[in-house]
Amino acid sequence: MTNSKQTAFDPHAFLLNAGLGKRLVHLKVKEALFVQGDVADSVFYLQKGRAKLTVVSNTGKEATITLLAPGEFVGEEAVGAILGNRMATAIAITACTALKIDRKEMIRVIHEERALSDLFLAFLLARSMRTQADLVDQLFNSSEKRLARVLLPMAEFGKSSEPETLLPEITQETLAEMIGATRSKVSGFMNRFRKLGFIEYNGRIRVNKSLLNVVLHDQPFERNALSADLLSTPSGASKSAQRITKVVNRINKAPDEHVKKPRS
Repeated sequence: MTNSKQTAFDPHAFLLNAGLGKRLVHLKVKEALFVQGDVADSVFYLQKGRAKLTVVSNTGKEATITLLAPGEFVGEEAVGAILGNRMATAIAITACTALKIDRKEMIRVIHEERALSDLFLAFLLARSMRTQADLVDQLFNSSEKRLARVLLPMAEFGKSSEPETLLPEITQETLAEMIGATRSKVSGFMNRFRKLGFIEYNGRIRVNKSLLNVVLHDQPFERNALSADLLSTPSGASKSAQRITKVVNRINKAPDEHVKKPRS
């Protein structure tokens, strides 16, 4: 009698390799993973590169919903109970590699493998929270702060890994679509951020950690630029700002120990 040891399912290996019901696709800049109106028959897992999700209205007006980074799913509507059509278009903004997973295979693995279903559910919750935060941002924050909130996730600040401070090539038109402003306003904000030292901008954008102050602290931009302790919480800050600051400090742990706190 032989004992067969079943290999544990590895969700990360599943999302990296082609196989039954899934294949790797390679896209050049401006190539589409899928187009608005297509049948939603597959889910994509972005392995390399950056992409954007856009929608076009009946009148032909285009808007960018979100930017996609490696490690994210896109086209998740394919696992809905009813097979429908794509509600948006996913386009590569850099060279991309993605795993295309057929709808039936994705549903099967979600049902049979808890590790993947947990990972997929965590992603869906994170995207839902980000969508709600973006909506609140549009309703209550200035265009300048909305731009800062767009640039920071693109630089992957807040993740456990080192941030990719040099952003992929992205036009001011795309940034304007994302924050609901004009290209000229975005140009003005970018110039101001550069003067204050929040970014370096010469064709491609490099985001500095000091831009975090624009999002975390409800202070004027100029005052944030003069702060030596980039992640300190100012006196009188809201409790939510204090909580966010603590989270960011835990994420970054102690890379800024050499930075001296400003004298009170």
